[in-house]
Amino acid sequence: MRLSVNANVKRYIPIVATLSLIVALYFIGVANYSGFSNPQLLVNLFISNAGLLIVAVGMTFVILTGGIDLSVGSLMAFSTMAVGWMTIEAGIPAQIAVPAVIVLGGLNGALTGAVIHYFNVQPFIATLAGLFLYRGLTFQISTHDISLRDVEFFQWGMERVDLGSVSIPNITFLAFGFVLIAFCFGHYTRLGRTVYAVGGNENSAALMGLPVARSKISVYAFSGICASTGGVVTAFYIKSANPLQGVGFELDAIAAVVIGGTLLTGGYGFVLGTMAGVSVLGLIDTIIAFQGNLSSWWARIAIGALLLAFILLQRFLSKLGTGSSTSVLTTRGGDEEEPDSEEPRSMDSAGVR
Repeated sequence: MRLSVNANVKRYIPIVATLSLIVALYFIGVANYSGFSNPQLLVNLFISNAGLLIVAVGMTFVILTGGIDLSVGSLMAFSTMAVGWMTIEAGIPAQIAVPAVIVLGGLNGALTGAVIHYFNVQPFIATLAGLFLYRGLTFQISTHDISLRDVEFFQWGMERVDLGSVSIPNITFLAFGFVLIAFCFGHYTRLGRTVYAVGGNENSAALMGLPVARSKISVYAFSGICASTGGVVTAFYIKSANPLQGVGFELDAIAAVVIGGTLLTGGYGFVLGTMAGVSVLGLIDTIIAFQGNLSSWWARIAIGALLLAFILLQRFLSKLGTGSSTSVLTTRGGDEEEPDSEEPRSMDSAGVR
């Protein structure tokens, strides 16, 4: 019982640290800059970062399985340019072009997941290939921006709904919708719980008869859908397609996921934590913008420092957990025993919640 309580407490330490960081950044901003307490400012965090939030939600499930997806930034740019080319150059209605690129993103993700699982390719290598492939294809479409300002369909994204003192555009509702769907999928579906089990111990999940292949392919397919949708949302936001869109975006998504409390080794994490991680990145950008005399590179420096701090926190908690497990085993049996990693475990011990 003591091990269970300690494990539950340790599980929530990273997300508590993230929420504390959000509160601290907010009050630092309120104390130093006039207008920082305006409720619209908080809403704006999820307007400018709506695309990042959607991409990071997909990345959360990939990391929960112990994987990584480096192709999301390139796939996002390819989706944006493909929509622009089909709509402007080929004359295909945006109502057809947008679903087409989202489906393509999902198929690409499923193919990547299948390569990773059936050919035992490291996720880093498989998705790195996708990064170069889709960045190259993006520049094959065009090396110049494609304006979407005259396309009526792309006016919908920034149409706002007034809610008292704040107004929220449709792209933010779309991003929140992805968060809600991902939250329900992760916590209330069997496949979602299997994702946690695969990340906790893939061999144990397979021995328990869980659909490991389907889970891994599904999460990469979902990540592809999120990356393509993130590209479309960005097109809604800036009303143009840029071939350089999404450069380094995969790193921002990974940073948001890790700062949001998801373990890089897989098995533990929170979709809502990723939303908190995106809030942290947005608040840092906002504070630097309010300061006025700092380069935007200071945001990169702050994010790098935070990422390192959260990774060290994860390692510390991981070592703390190992020590607790050994202690309990020694106390119970009187002799020092090593747990058998190949032994089938219960759903709870495999990280299923």
